[in-house]
Amino acid sequence: MSEYRIERDSLGEMRVPAEAYYGIQTLRAMENFHITGITMAHYPRFITALAHVKHAAAKANASLGLLDETKARAIARACEEVASGLLHDQFMVDVVQGGAGTSANMNANEVICNRALEMLGHQRGQYEFLHPLNDVNMSQSTNDVYPSALNIALILDLRELIDAMEHLRKAFWRKGQEFADVIKMGRTQLQDAVPMTLGQEFTAWSVMIGEDVQRVDEAEDLIFEINMGATAIGTGLNSHPDYTRTVTEKLVEITTLKLVSSPDLVEATQDTGAYVQLSGVLKRVAVKLSKICNDLRLLSSGPRCGLNEINLPPMQPGSSIMPGKVNPVIPEVVNQVAFAVIGLDVTVSMASEAGQLELNVMEPVIAFSLFQTVNMLRRASLTLADKCVSGITANRERCRELVENSIGLVTALNPHIGYEKSAEIAKEALRTGGSVYDIVLEKGVLSREELEDILKPENMVRPRYVLGR
Repeated sequence: MSEYRIERDSLGEMRVPAEAYYGIQTLRAMENFHITGITMAHYPRFITALAHVKHAAAKANASLGLLDETKARAIARACEEVASGLLHDQFMVDVVQGGAGTSANMNANEVICNRALEMLGHQRGQYEFLHPLNDVNMSQSTNDVYPSALNIALILDLRELIDAMEHLRKAFWRKGQEFADVIKMGRTQLQDAVPMTLGQEFTAWSVMIGEDVQRVDEAEDLIFEINMGATAIGTGLNSHPDYTRTVTEKLVEITTLKLVSSPDLVEATQDTGAYVQLSGVLKRVAVKLSKICNDLRLLSSGPRCGLNEINLPPMQPGSSIMPGKVNPVIPEVVNQVAFAVIGLDVTVSMASEAGQLELNVMEPVIAFSLFQTVNMLRRASLTLADKCVSGITANRERCRELVENSIGLVTALNPHIGYEKSAEIAKEALRTGGSVYDIVLEKGVLSREELEDILKPENMVRPRYVLGR
């Protein structure tokens, strides 16, 4: 058996490995694009989405009398195999490629075509019986196939991200309940502020993540709109008048997603605003996760010379030179994920801005950036929840000690003795090292009973009616 087969395109002929399901255009792309070293096979949902698009197109073309039923059935069966996970190793093109995704589209056309040829009893490469362009790509262009498949893949990835964020939200919420009775000092500008509970702090983080779950869900709604039937620039050239409606219906049946056709295909083919919006929301998620991780690192700093209000679960030895040192490695890695996501958002913004006239040719790097962003945020959320948050413990005595020795207690005296007198007491406490409690008693500003009631930490973590106010 020959080790290769000869395939031809408009640029000439090439030797394609005999066992390959891909063809000459995929091979050219493999030679042209040595960019990331990451092939399409690294993103199986994108390959599955491409197979769904090709499947829907074959069914639509057959129903409109444009494609022979036998060919359509073979294409559909091949698409189902690819969608199930077979032949993903044949998607060899680098995810970052020139040509607006043409190489990705051709990779799908060729793999599906050659598998369908086998099902029809022919050899791979015998395109006179079934053609990757004339049949598998009928009524299509890269410019509607690629973004439609990208949207489908992103929807599926985003659902997993939302689940991971919900898992993290619940982990913080559970800790909020566990720490509801732990009195600690709240801080603003890294300075003592007023008392709160550790539970309030963790619950606030839970709410922050919950808000972002809603924002991601809203951004996801924008990418249910697809542009199948646009063909090259949105005019629908070389497609049947009923093709856009029909292929969208078939794609909804196959994916069970509530996909809708864009009301203006010319606009949809050049506008990548939905990706900018989604990327911006994901950046927001990253920024807030990083802020939370900064807080976890601060609150666990020490153990002897820092705040030391909480203990993060020890995950690994922290130093090759300092015995016994344990570092906050999980918050640190989530911080780094956030930095990467912020950078990827810049990439999406620049790539979207670089679109010219009727097409944005930079969609491959937009896709690559969004896939990386969603996957890293999903994994970071799960890692933070399971390897950090769920194992956090509170140093209750340390938290209370800091509250009782804090100058911030004086804030509670404002409604009773006024701002000026409270500030005077605070300054004296700072100068002498004495406690607010003792100085108030020494000066006879309030009785012991009044002072104990006012400065009871439990009375300072929620609104309280003050007589005369």
